[in-house]
Amino acid sequence: MRIVLISGIVFVHIPFSDQTSPFVGTYGAFDWLRVFLAEALFRVGVPCLSAISGYLLFRGGLENFSYLKTVRTKSKTVLLPFLLWNGLFFLAILVALGVGLGDGYVPNPWQASARELMTQLFAVEDFPVNVPLYFLRDLFVCILLSPLLAWLIRHAPLLTLSVLLVVAVVPEASLYVVLKRSILFSFSLGIYIGLNKIDLKALDRFATLGAVLLLASCAALATVIYMTGPSLPDWVQFLRNTLAIFGALGFWLLSAPLIETSIGQRLSKTGSLSFWIFCGHYPLLIFMWIVWGKAGVSFYPAFFLLSLAVLFPFLAFSNNLCRKIAPRLYAVMTGARAKKPYEKPVSAGAAPSKLATQQR
Repeated sequence: MRIVLISGIVFVHIPFSDQTSPFVGTYGAFDWLRVFLAEALFRVGVPCLSAISGYLLFRGGLENFSYLKTVRTKSKTVLLPFLLWNGLFFLAILVALGVGLGDGYVPNPWQASARELMTQLFAVEDFPVNVPLYFLRDLFVCILLSPLLAWLIRHAPLLTLSVLLVVAVVPEASLYVVLKRSILFSFSLGIYIGLNKIDLKALDRFATLGAVLLLASCAALATVIYMTGPSLPDWVQFLRNTLAIFGALGFWLLSAPLIETSIGQRLSKTGSLSFWIFCGHYPLLIFMWIVWGKAGVSFYPAFFLLSLAVLFPFLAFSNNLCRKIAPRLYAVMTGARAKKPYEKPVSAGAAPSKLATQQR
């Protein structure tokens, strides 16, 4: 599921200007499709990834959870890659702005205060310069809070999840511990699933229904957002926040039939490529957006499609190249993530293996 969700997150970050905003409506159905992908369907990526992380952390139970060991491990697999990838993009921005490129496209560290620099580098108060990496920042915070969250889930699960759900879906609510409020709820939900040994295959028979409901709900939400955006009313923000959380279930159900296909099996073997795409896609998209701006071409759909056609092959190529010529550097940049094989169930009618369920 990671490679599918992260590939979807790319759509959320494809840049555009005020003139090429989908809410201007210049390109009709194409603009609606952009809203459907970026504002509805793939907004479930972060909540779903957060729930998976919480589940994997506590699927062995509290008795097998070592806080100090977990923090040491996650410092290497989550915190260090965040600092490295964000720091490299920060340096690239300094160089680009120093030679007269990128002004107006990226934050300007040369004119930033010390407080703003701390945020650009470490996401202290807002998104870092490599915007999607806020997720790694928030995930590490959740890991630091994991003993407290697990204790609350163990002793007051309904109250804990209810409070965190309200905080996640209410528009304009502030929670300074994490930048994206839905992460705390989704991570805690994953903890609940892991601690209570909930059978993640139990709903697989409803995969088709779940997929239809997810796509229909996202289409309806996209239509509402398209009609009311870009400044969304509170009730629309509430609907979007709610669908982002509960839509994660629909995406999980999609993995049941997907992993049985040849494409699904190939995706399950991509290993650290998903992390490479996650960390590297935003700087590459910004670079292509700057180049596109210099080219002076105004037909935005061409940029949208061309950026995707260039982005994924380039990231796959650079991922393989770095892994082959600089394996130690690659291990650091990907948090020592390695490929894991997928084991196909014995027969089509058999339940998916435990490994298959975990990989989804």
